Amino acid sequence: MTFVSRKQISRRTLLRGAGTAIALPLLDAMFPAIRAAAAPVRRLSVVYVPNGIIMKDWTPAATGSGFEFTRILKPLEPFRSDITIVSGLASKASLAVPGGGDHAKATGSFLSGVAPKRTVGADVHAGVTFDQIAANHIGATTRVPSLQLSCEDPRMVGNCDTGFSCAYTNCLSWKDGDTPMPPEVNPRSVFERLFGTLDPSLDPATRARRALYRKSILDLTRENTKKLEADLGASDKRKVDEYLSSIRDVEKQIADAENDTRKIVPPIDKPSGIPFEFAGYLKLMYDLQVIAMQSDLTRVTTLLVGREGSVRTYPEIAVPDPHHPLTHHRNNPDFIEKVTKINAYHAELFAYFLGKLKATPDGDGSLLDHASVLYGGALSDGNAHSHVNLPLLVAGNAGGHGGGRHIMAPKETPATNLFLTLMNNVGVNEDKVGDSTGRFELAG
Repeated sequence: MTFVSRKQISRRTLLRGAGTAIALPLLDAMFPAIRAAAAPVRRLSVVYVPNGIIMKDWTPAATGSGFEFTRILKPLEPFRSDITIVSGLASKASLAVPGGGDHAKATGSFLSGVAPKRTVGADVHAGVTFDQIAANHIGATTRVPSLQLSCEDPRMVGNCDTGFSCAYTNCLSWKDGDTPMPPEVNPRSVFERLFGTLDPSLDPATRARRALYRKSILDLTRENTKKLEADLGASDKRKVDEYLSSIRDVEKQIADAENDTRKIVPPIDKPSGIPFEFAGYLKLMYDLQVIAMQSDLTRVTTLLVGREGSVRTYPEIAVPDPHHPLTHHRNNPDFIEKVTKINAYHAELFAYFLGKLKATPDGDGSLLDHASVLYGGALSDGNAHSHVNLPLLVAGNAGGHGGGRHIMAPKETPATNLFLTLMNNVGVNEDKVGDSTGRFELAG
């Protein structure tokens, strides 16, 4: 495929304003006047859901390409060709630590394949996670080597699960065996980390006062944008307009959340920038990832939809009960139904993320075409705290393996085998991560 542009500009061109620098999406004008498109940038994303899944409503009955989407996975059916469901993998490192603490062991070992040390002190220890191995390779040239996000409590100290530090339940990514990477829960802080508009440590009152003296970051860069567009063709102008509109929309969502003064019952501390409604909160976190990938500000992201042991309630789907206690259902059909509703709701919101990725152009395809997205968790049956037959799927086609299949892994295959493959998908050719025994074949 070839591109014809009016004037070549650098891939690292920024729209600058006072305290602001907006990276651009991939444009035709970033290539010489006539040349083949460069190899697409590949991205890696992990979306983690907590507390296990009702597996009978997750796992398709058939393997191969003829499977039917189950109740929980039904919201993802429009993306059949983009998804591979992988059953049968195990988090074997979780099983290596005797005794309780299964929630901490789940997230504490999931992406590394290394058993976490049982401690509630500062001497936490686990293993480098595969997303960080990838970030060391493909994130080195981006403004943000990797982005860690969460929609819940970033507390890092104390005993969160039977003698295990909160660092294990609240952190999905580890830079090395001794360094957990706390996720960011505040969309405003994420936005400002990406675009550098304000100090995210400012208290809400100071931020509001300063906001009186500044405009949107898009207003700050308006003149720079006009100059840029004068050298762009019609297609690139449209891409820039759509991209800046998406930034404006995210900025507005954050501002609306900060201005929402409705009383929360029971009272909790709501950091400035976090929407009240969970769906709006999670979608905003998804939107931020899409913008960051589109502008090549980062190529590696992880998101905790909720931390292990989460007691979030979901009254918007008629589940006012705390999530974690419901998962210890003891075969109570009412509890099982409520957990299934939560699982399906999470999948529905994940479908929003996939839709945004698929709708965002990226070179000769879309962001989803050039990404590997892992979705699922490190517990299957929450009632039994099971670390085998994990609920996992891979979306995107960064590895060129296609989708539309349900694959059953051989018994006791470590999940880290799949993670090796995902790293390979994005151009990182490691031989081992944690307890892996080889790559897991996703191609049909």
